[in-house]
Amino acid sequence: MQKLKHILVIRFSAMGDVAMTVPVLKAFTEQYPEVKITVLTRAFFKPFFQDLKNVNVYVTDLKGKHKGVLGLYKLSKELKSLNFDAVADLHNVLRTKILKLFFTGKNVIQLDKGRAEKKALTSGKLFKQVKTTHQRYADVFEALGYSLNLLNPTFPKQKELSTHLKAFLTNTELKTIGIAPFAAYKSKMYPLGQMEAVIAELSKNYNIVLFGGGINEIDVLNQFEIKYNNVKSAAGKLNLEDELVLISNLDVMLSMDSGNAHLAAMLGKKVITIWGVTHPFAGFIPFNQPNSYALLADRDKFPLIPTSVYGNKFPEGYENAAGSILPKTIIEKVNSLYFNSEVV
Repeated sequence: MQKLKHILVIRFSAMGDVAMTVPVLKAFTEQYPEVKITVLTRAFFKPFFQDLKNVNVYVTDLKGKHKGVLGLYKLSKELKSLNFDAVADLHNVLRTKILKLFFTGKNVIQLDKGRAEKKALTSGKLFKQVKTTHQRYADVFEALGYSLNLLNPTFPKQKELSTHLKAFLTNTELKTIGIAPFAAYKSKMYPLGQMEAVIAELSKNYNIVLFGGGINEIDVLNQFEIKYNNVKSAAGKLNLEDELVLISNLDVMLSMDSGNAHLAAMLGKKVITIWGVTHPFAGFIPFNQPNSYALLADRDKFPLIPTSVYGNKFPEGYENAAGSILPKTIIEKVNSLYFNSEVV
């Protein structure tokens, strides 16, 4: 197979899925440094790729000049001037299918989302690990002739905190825990009352930095900041680049099955995840994290888990499934990373 000089990589959304491309591209650039990569994505996600060598980002405006079929045609004309040799479509949606129609003569490989296996998993026909999203991304590059080893990853160096960001660490003598309590669907969230109990206990021994967005989330997290010592909320106070710097200085991230887990993982942080109606078997466990870092809802009480891949579908009574995980379990998991004896 002819070696390529330049690959166009496409992934428009969502935040977690885009973040999951980063460790795969990091592995690619280290194992094939002679190949140039251009990532086609939204402007918001550009900071994700700032530490990757030989990787450029081409920003698309899907709600403006690149909207609709005509807009995608214009985008294709712009991209052709980059002189790429092949396309790695890590999204495989209608937009990317249309865009690829304009790349006649180019070698194009698209993501296999594994829909059949995931449907079998969520319908209860099987209960086993399907291929991870990271490996599915790597498979696209293998089909282009570039086998990737994801087993020995490297990560960017910890970023230096500005004076402004240092203000989010109350006590520099303590380890720092990031907590991201929200998710796209309530069924993926740990009940806030129980999460408050976790925050109250952990704040006795750690700096706590809270992450979230949206007016309601900001208000909830600000209330936690007011109520407990050693707790600071970053929600609504930082841009994405500053959030990434702050995350790079965490000792561990505690997150739902959501985007913040993948942001921390791409930066090489330890990530403890809480799972409700979704399950790591669907392939979305954060990169390079032990299975023991995933805290799962009780399937004896909620036997239909995983009820869906994304948490958008679940039967009545399952919306608080994550609450079957005791606060004590979460606290002990965090403490087990740093203390020989339990701290309660």
